[in-house]
Amino acid sequence: RGSTRRQNRGVYMFALAAAASAAAPLESVDGAAFFEPFSSDWESRWLVSKDADFQGTWIHEAYTEPEGTPGDKGLMVGNEAKKHAVSHLFKEPIDPKGTGLVVQYELHMKKDLKCGGAYLKLLTASEELDHDGFKAETPYTIMFGPDKCGGTNKVHFILRHKSPATGEWEEKHLKKAPTPLLAVGETHLYTAIVGADNTVTLLIDNEEKVKASLLESDDFTPPVNPPKEIDDPDDKKPDDWVDTAKIDDPEASKPDDWDEEAPRLIEDPAAERPDTWEPDEPLQIPDPTAEAPADWDADEDGEWEAPLVPNPKCKPSGCGEWKRPQVANPAYKGKWVQAKIDNPAYVGKWAPRQIDNPAYYYDAAPHDVMPIGGVGIELWTMQDGILFDNILVATDPRVAEAAAERTFSARKAAAARLERGDGWLGAASFYLSLAAEYARENALPVGVAVCAVLASIVLLCCCRAPARAAEAGGGGVEGEEEEGEGEEEAAGRRRARKSRAAPAERRRTAAKRAREGGVEADSSEIGGASAGSGAAGEGGGKAAGFGGHPDSALEAVRLPRARLEMWQGGALFEAMG
Repeated sequence: RGSTRRQNRGVYMFALAAAASAAAPLESVDGAAFFEPFSSDWESRWLVSKDADFQGTWIHEAYTEPEGTPGDKGLMVGNEAKKHAVSHLFKEPIDPKGTGLVVQYELHMKKDLKCGGAYLKLLTASEELDHDGFKAETPYTIMFGPDKCGGTNKVHFILRHKSPATGEWEEKHLKKAPTPLLAVGETHLYTAIVGADNTVTLLIDNEEKVKASLLESDDFTPPVNPPKEIDDPDDKKPDDWVDTAKIDDPEASKPDDWDEEAPRLIEDPAAERPDTWEPDEPLQIPDPTAEAPADWDADEDGEWEAPLVPNPKCKPSGCGEWKRPQVANPAYKGKWVQAKIDNPAYVGKWAPRQIDNPAYYYDAAPHDVMPIGGVGIELWTMQDGILFDNILVATDPRVAEAAAERTFSARKAAAARLERGDGWLGAASFYLSLAAEYARENALPVGVAVCAVLASIVLLCCCRAPARAAEAGGGGVEGEEEEGEGEEEAAGRRRARKSRAAPAERRRTAAKRAREGGVEADSSEIGGASAGSGAAGEGGGKAAGFGGHPDSALEAVRLPRARLEMWQGGALFEAMG
């Protein structure tokens, strides 16, 4: 029993260890070019801007409860109405040429964002990157994330693209930007995928919101690739150019009987007042059935007046002043408008002539963006409490998907379980679910450990079973021989087992005779049985209250009916009359 408790305690400790491991924040992601979980030593990797324009501070802060992943923290904007900037520079630039690029991060709002940004910038690898921190002129390649202020409320995706024709940088804005999710106390996952096929896909919480193409002129403004032709800036519309398609008909005139002042409605001249109409009766009269309350005091409450009710005399047709109903005026025509005709001088809509675009180029692979030299967060926000976490940069979308499963999805599921359960029961459910998730993600080592524990339990039970059988049955089953024993030794063991079994046989015979009724129990047989089993312990005659001498005690017993209950391994006799 003690061994079983030790085994159960081992299984329990294993489950707790698994739960603790599963609950720990993710530290690294296989296949990621960069991953930042904002652990306690984040300041050794990130540099807060020392530029005078950025006075805002950053705080290493936990999520709003329920956290879902205990101990997990992110980097949070610390001040209202200030500019904030922090950056991390890569040791080696990330070159997405031919592979595409993925950027992903989690955003947690502790306060309502009314005016401010919550986006990331992938910094362009160049000599302009300053190891002293972010500056206003620090160049970026991609800006991605929510921005909300006034009429703006969207998830930005801006690509800074360098023209191969002029060498100038130009920002290309995604036209159909999705609406962000910024509810207070919620965490949301933002993912941008620039594919090697020149597609741009934006996801929120692993759900695709927008898919565009860098090659389509209607998806970005201005287009990534400029048009071949442009308007001639020197072309002007001639003074005699007529672009009015319709003109007033000069021959049209307003008819003489056209009355623009005629009303739309007039009184019906054919209507007459009904005979049952009561012009002198009011619409409401005092209720004739009402009476003043018994406690009404005219001196204190004033003169009592009955409440008003509809006048029953008005029901047939009506009461009061009678007025003719309104009908449409047959003479009404409205305001007269002169008719339009085609303009005989119309030339057409003027447009400047087209000329070749001197800045034209065609980039067939705009997804091959400039190498990325770092990650920066540069914001001007009126609210604090914007928390960033689990920033990832990779070239394979599957890496980001796997990281989201272990961070965002795991936290969301754990938080939901915590919200459903209260007290110790909810906590137990939480840690058991984490243990299950850990076992699912680490099936091989967990399976080996479980098999080892089960094998230990089975081995323990198998080893203890023969020992219990030997204690209960006097040494085992007849005919059992251990391997390697000689014939003489085996025969001696059989004789010893038979000698131990003989007293038990005599006890069974004596009991049978006693049950047949009135048959005197053979004290010598019973005594021999008792004596033969006395070596098993003092549970024989002494246990029955015969002072250790069951032979002499049983010689004087004469019972019409006796019941003897014998237990293997002892000599307990119970006599009942």
